[in-house]
Amino acid sequence: MADQQRPGEAAGPGVIEGDDLALEAPDRGSADELLDAGAHAPLDLMRHSAAHVMAEAVLALFPGARLGIGPAVADGFYYDFELPRPLTPDDLAAVEERMRTSIAADHPFIRRELPFDEARTLVAADDQSFKVEILDDLAAKAAAAGEPLPVTTFYEHGAFRDLCRGPHVESTGRIGPFRLLAVAGAYWRGQESRPMLQRVYGTVWESQEDLDRFLWRREEAKKRDHRRLGVQLDLFSFHDVSPGSAFWHPKGQRLWRTLETAMRELQERHGYEEISTPILVNHRLWEQSGHWDHYRDNMFVLDIEDQAYSLKPMNCPESTFIYRSKTRSYRDLPLRLSEFGRLHRNERSGVLHGLTRVRHFVQDDAHVYVRPDQLADEIGRLIAMVRESYGWFGLQPRYTFATKPDGAIGDDALWERAETMIRSALDDAGVTYTVKPKDGTFYAPKIDIYIDDALGREWQMATIQADLTMLPERFDLTYIDEHGAPQRPIALHRAIYGSLERFIGILIEHFGGALPLWVAPVQVALIPIADRHADPADELAALLRGRGLRVDVDRTDSRMQNKIRLAQEQKVPVMVILGDREVEARTASVRRRDGSQEQGVAWDDLAARLAEEAAARAV
Repeated sequence: MADQQRPGEAAGPGVIEGDDLALEAPDRGSADELLDAGAHAPLDLMRHSAAHVMAEAVLALFPGARLGIGPAVADGFYYDFELPRPLTPDDLAAVEERMRTSIAADHPFIRRELPFDEARTLVAADDQSFKVEILDDLAAKAAAAGEPLPVTTFYEHGAFRDLCRGPHVESTGRIGPFRLLAVAGAYWRGQESRPMLQRVYGTVWESQEDLDRFLWRREEAKKRDHRRLGVQLDLFSFHDVSPGSAFWHPKGQRLWRTLETAMRELQERHGYEEISTPILVNHRLWEQSGHWDHYRDNMFVLDIEDQAYSLKPMNCPESTFIYRSKTRSYRDLPLRLSEFGRLHRNERSGVLHGLTRVRHFVQDDAHVYVRPDQLADEIGRLIAMVRESYGWFGLQPRYTFATKPDGAIGDDALWERAETMIRSALDDAGVTYTVKPKDGTFYAPKIDIYIDDALGREWQMATIQADLTMLPERFDLTYIDEHGAPQRPIALHRAIYGSLERFIGILIEHFGGALPLWVAPVQVALIPIADRHADPADELAALLRGRGLRVDVDRTDSRMQNKIRLAQEQKVPVMVILGDREVEARTASVRRRDGSQEQGVAWDDLAARLAEEAAARAV
């Protein structure tokens, strides 16, 4: 299965605040592709223009600073600088003040064209070595292609000029309300062997209302950060003895198993058979599949008895050994093989980010082998599974169709056939989708599923890939058709949760830690008012556990209000208070997480109602 982890930027030393922003605002390409911000939407033009104004302010405060690149990115902009010292919060305030002065001056943005050699001489005279490198790379590409040197463009406003293809807004006065947000470390061109620059992030919007809304979302995102809530709710922790790998605490493991059980039940209903394959695999398998060429740098490789093995980064090729364990008939298909496979990817330490970017994770992976005439129905079934499982959390899926990328393996005719079949299947399923050209995996076109969380952030979630090349062709998979002739099956790669670690991290942030009753690690907190109520609380706990509910009894000697406050901090959905009156009548005082209360609920009724609510998997 292809990488589903959220892409990230290295947050290096010198982070002032919001270093997680760097993980949510990836570059849009290499440095030489980013001379012009890479987008022409009105808000992107404003953001790229704001990056130039910020560079002007930084150069005024730090004469001799060297400029990297300054593109518009999701929700804002950044610029990379080589500076004589780390920036401080006071520096950011000073940069903002100079930016406001430039914006108030309403300097026009003026485009200048220069012959290539003259442009290089100019930036070299300014001691802008990173810009010189960009120009030298462009010259090398032109020479390799047998093309003349390109005409080079600069943009000026006031006394500032920058090498840039543009475009920009008409003048600095057209830049809307802005705020500088954070400073993080970023290697030049993303390469750890290159200089570490200081990346200053900012945001700009068309109105103050839009800016205020963004800043609120950003502060709310900090409150919902799954790394912080994971500790507060005692779900998981991370330790430097195994970077990028979560240590799951008992409550976190309850959450994990609840999600896993729900998916297993869904797969059982849809005819899946679960398998398990080895974690350590000889490199020959990855060479055969093509992953060795495309994923080698992301694999953990071990030398065992003079042969290279790797911890598997995905499950795909190994299911073929089970498929080929016997001759398959057309009557055997679809063959649906699911696996909760443990995977390892050698991510750089700078991009690790809680549960959403890890080195060790588990996918709810599956490989479905179908005949061509079964493909449309199977994709329709998969879309139905996505809708049902995402509905457990109130999430609304959106769909994209990603086509053949550059550097893909396999025959062009097979790719064209696969893409045609996916389009037809999506149309048959009545799904609205957008097309993402050249965004498929190296072996298959795919359907990607996205959701928006409670803060409006977009996340890529499930994926469905139609493979006519990698598994069927490279592993010589066949079935015997009704005429006795061997035929190639189509292999559907699919994950619905994707990485369970990442899915849990997204859920925690979406719900702010207040998970729905059915999936909450502790569903009911029993709060005896005094020591004499503890044994009856254990009796009620046994009744609730007998109905499949997850219950904790607070037997500490804290006051009742402290126990209630602790349960609220732990975001337990239901709190049950037991005192003399409740014990005598075998009733309970029930408090919900939303603040609603109910008195005198009979124990049996409480158990039945909560069990029914949990079974419904309602949000």
